[in-house]
Amino acid sequence: MPEQPSISIIIKALNEEHRIAGAIESALQALEGLDGEVILADSASTDRTLEIARRYPIRIVTLEKIADRSCGAGAQLGYQHSRGQFICLIDGDMKLHRGFITTALEHLARDPKLAGVGGLIREQDTSNIEFEARERRAEPDRQPGPVSRLDCGGLYRREAIEQIGYFTDRNLHGGEELDLGCRLHAAGWSLARVDSLAIDHHGHSDGDFRLLARRFQNKTAFAAGEAFRAAFGRPHFPLIFRNNNAFLLCAIIHLWWLSMLATPFLLRGWTMPAALLVLLAFPFAAMSLKWRSGRYALYAVSAWNLYAVGFWFGLLRSRIRPDAWIDSHVVADVSPGQAAA
Repeated sequence: MPEQPSISIIIKALNEEHRIAGAIESALQALEGLDGEVILADSASTDRTLEIARRYPIRIVTLEKIADRSCGAGAQLGYQHSRGQFICLIDGDMKLHRGFITTALEHLARDPKLAGVGGLIREQDTSNIEFEARERRAEPDRQPGPVSRLDCGGLYRREAIEQIGYFTDRNLHGGEELDLGCRLHAAGWSLARVDSLAIDHHGHSDGDFRLLARRFQNKTAFAAGEAFRAAFGRPHFPLIFRNNNAFLLCAIIHLWWLSMLATPFLLRGWTMPAALLVLLAFPFAAMSLKWRSGRYALYAVSAWNLYAVGFWFGLLRSRIRPDAWIDSHVVADVSPGQAAA
């Protein structure tokens, strides 16, 4: 077997023909002067992603079965084919900044209980409400300092991943980084984000409601229910429950539904339709006032309802053992050193 490299950069991708070249090139540039490998973990793409990726000196692995596609499966697929002492995870629509890995390695060397390090994320596409709102919220886990998760990837210590059994849960269609972060914290590890630019994220440029439809079609909307089921009864359940706002939003939406269903039985006369109208309008009005945007209010409330429905689909889905080998095959395996020779 070849000597173990220091770093494995895993790029997980599905139909990223427009972005994959930039992601791969950024990963190769980030490894300049370092001992590492780049692995494209492809989720059975049907566009030109694999064709484009073959031009580069990287290992390419792809799923055998389309039914295995999920956000969690993509990262775990790359991990099971990786050999590095440190694992860097990015998506196929991202670019990794040169210098981030060196900075992250320095932080990991200083703190032996630090399982992973992320950096600052720069959103490049805010043409739809979801990514625009993400930029405006200034989420705590995207700021420098201790964090619960490393959204949009980061550099992880293999030793920590091996201790908790697997990298990402292949059953999760979203929230896999939070699940990973909570399992690491429950095992006594920590995570941090440093004040160094790490990722340019291009995201989806779909229209607002087209993106929502896509979330349901690709099962991303099921993620909260899947995460709840995956964590229930396990040591990290309190952490994932506390750090996942989707659970609270789903509960609020269910209470909203129940309130509207109960109103006809509790009120009579003109007060009943008036109360129903107030209940129906309240979340839209509240979000319009908060964000000063009727467009955002309509999108947000629609999204909450979609995810509340999706919660039950995710909760009731059958699970595969998360550490089970994911059926896949190697499409290409060329190291940077071999290509240079």
